[in-house]
Amino acid sequence: EVKDEIDVAFKFAFIGAGQGGSRIAETFHGLGYRKIAVLNTAEQDLNTINLDNKLCIGSGGAGKDPEIARKVFAERKEDVIDFMRYSFGEQLDRIMICAGAGGGTGAGTVVPLVRAAKELQETLGCSTSKVGVILALPKASEGKKVNANAHDCLKSVYELVKEGVVSPLVVIDNERIGKIYPNLVVSNFWQTANMSMAGLFHLFNLTAARDSSYTAFDANDYKNVLDSGLMVFGAAPVEEWENPVSISRAVRDNFNSGLLAGGIDLSSGSCAGAIVVGGQRQLDNIPQADLDQAFDQLCRMLAPGNVVHR
Repeated sequence: EVKDEIDVAFKFAFIGAGQGGSRIAETFHGLGYRKIAVLNTAEQDLNTINLDNKLCIGSGGAGKDPEIARKVFAERKEDVIDFMRYSFGEQLDRIMICAGAGGGTGAGTVVPLVRAAKELQETLGCSTSKVGVILALPKASEGKKVNANAHDCLKSVYELVKEGVVSPLVVIDNERIGKIYPNLVVSNFWQTANMSMAGLFHLFNLTAARDSSYTAFDANDYKNVLDSGLMVFGAAPVEEWENPVSISRAVRDNFNSGLLAGGIDLSSGSCAGAIVVGGQRQLDNIPQADLDQAFDQLCRMLAPGNVVHR
């Protein structure tokens, strides 16, 4: 059996498609997840991925043409399912498809990968039939063809969200991340972008497995968030925590400008998970009312009838 090296609430399996998706999957491997696999249509793009389970399903790549990748995948679908089963083992809760929406391989294989992953989950008797997708959107500077691919890919995957097949759909908006971290050097940009999302995804999965003497964020809370459709992440430090409104301000600023994806109407959100992380000194001095005020504000900023797991 393939076992993670971390104690978390859910046994996620990650498969990265294309170079961008493979890098995202590789980031989760660095956090201790071991049910990891990557595939590409070009052997050259797999050579730089530091993982054991790699599958090349084509020759020479897709050349930013998703249709080429779709045709290749159709011919190798059963091989891909066998590859995932070998790489993930028999015990898992949910498969997460990682892909770059702008490239040929990622954009072309993400939808058929979802269908294949759903088949595998049903075969293994997983606790959910929903398949997760982590989709990285390109920067505007990557050109019209790449951004057109991303637009079509995002539309196709979101249709699967509306059908109830995909959840969560996690969006990594590299244009937005470039604005949040404007001075990143070339060698660190993609690693920082991927870790910004993966680190927060992991934090919730880690916290949901921990006992707490405070209000607990448990596995059922996280499952409710995971099943809620489109998901975005954000985080913000609270430096002047003695100020009674600082936590509320951090929540508000994060909601308005600190999330890792732009252009989403968050006021339509029906479900949220919110975690406050503090040291013993902070928790011994911050009044509970300050936290309640911040969480109440989050409720007001979402759609009526929302649920905030805190």
